[in-house]
Amino acid sequence: MDAAEREARTSLAACYRLVARLGLDDMIYNHISLRVPGQDGQFLINPYGMLFEEITGSDLVKIDTQGRKIDSSPHEVNVAAFVIHAAIHKSSHDAACVLHTHSDASLAVSGQEEGLLPLSQFAMRFYRRQSFHDYEGVAIDLDEQERLVRDLGGNKVMLMRNHGILTTGRTPGEAFMLLYYFERAARIQLDMQAAATSGARLVIPPHEVCERAARQFWERQGDILVPGEREWPALLRQLDRTDPSFRN
Repeated sequence: MDAAEREARTSLAACYRLVARLGLDDMIYNHISLRVPGQDGQFLINPYGMLFEEITGSDLVKIDTQGRKIDSSPHEVNVAAFVIHAAIHKSSHDAACVLHTHSDASLAVSGQEEGLLPLSQFAMRFYRRQSFHDYEGVAIDLDEQERLVRDLGGNKVMLMRNHGILTTGRTPGEAFMLLYYFERAARIQLDMQAAATSGARLVIPPHEVCERAARQFWERQGDILVPGEREWPALLRQLDRTDPSFRN
């Protein structure tokens, strides 16, 4: 294993630990993958049966976009994980990291026709920049891959209707922070909608304001950086202080 792959494994294991720490995992289910640096058509993913909170860099399984194991890992990979992640990794999308969870608030808004609404500053980042993929059952059929890629398009976040959320990034830090911000926005939306049932009126800023805010995020205006660029080093320091075993 070269230094680049070792670093990739450490970063991906940290991503699993952080998703678990925020309670956004689903026991042994859900999955996060990362392309192996310098190796076309190969990516790292979690072993089926391990909790996110216990995954280390050496536990990760290396597979290709056909689902074949590249290394001698004794672990198997979830079929749905292969179908979803291989679809994105073998497409022309620039995602190096693909993250999929069933996190509660994001799943709840996935069942709403318009998905995430621009009700908070957290949500503005995703204004008209969220994709939708209709539910087709458990993702175990290879012919769904084409539709997953088509529906994601050029966006970095996709709501999988009645199922969960998928985020992508050039790094695990970017994919993780997009999940974090989307989940925060989704929780706020659900709280606001619950309050509205008792007579409160929801206020949505005009389109021009929402679009301006979205551009500020995606065009990195002012001192705004790519998601994860500032946060990720701090999160790694936090993990190192509390449970550095993800580096094993």
